[in-house]
Amino acid sequence: MDEKPNLQALRRVAPTQPMAPGRIERREFEYERKGVIHFLVAFNVYDGTMLGWCLDKNDHEHFLWGVRQVARRSAKARRIPLIVDNGGSHIAQETLRYFARRPRWPVLYTPAPASWLNQAELRLRAFTAKYLDRFDPESRQHLIEHLTLSVPEYNRRFAHPFAWSWTRRDLYAWAEKKGYAICSKTYATVH
Repeated sequence: MDEKPNLQALRRVAPTQPMAPGRIERREFEYERKGVIHFLVAFNVYDGTMLGWCLDKNDHEHFLWGVRQVARRSAKARRIPLIVDNGGSHIAQETLRYFARRPRWPVLYTPAPASWLNQAELRLRAFTAKYLDRFDPESRQHLIEHLTLSVPEYNRRFAHPFAWSWTRRDLYAWAEKKGYAICSKTYATVH
């Protein structure tokens, strides 16, 4: 799971001028702020699909609400390994207590300089490039509607299992080179 916090609905003051022969596209640099949302995604590595929710806050309560949505959809699963970064909502005391009481949710935290290990973050970047980089919302609600419709389309058009080529040996070699000691469930910098 990962989130795109503080996603702003920015409305350009003037419309984008399309490309024409001999002229590049022109985008207005001035914009009006129309509101903020926090976009939380859960990525299923087995089939490549993702779930997405537009949240009002980026805190442990809203993060755990998203976790419960995943739990509902995965009620029959014996184990649901969860990979997250060290974001504030992921390491809040309430979040840690929640997972401590649920052994079927082993949580793995990616080291700060290696966010690329979190496949949800990689998918969120790809999703952003396809659906948000050139989107010009008229309002906060328009952004929410766009995201709500874009996730199913993204799953239909682009979802596929992530072909991970790194082995455990590669990870250990990388961690040793960077000065990290790999523990059972966490990563710590070696000083």
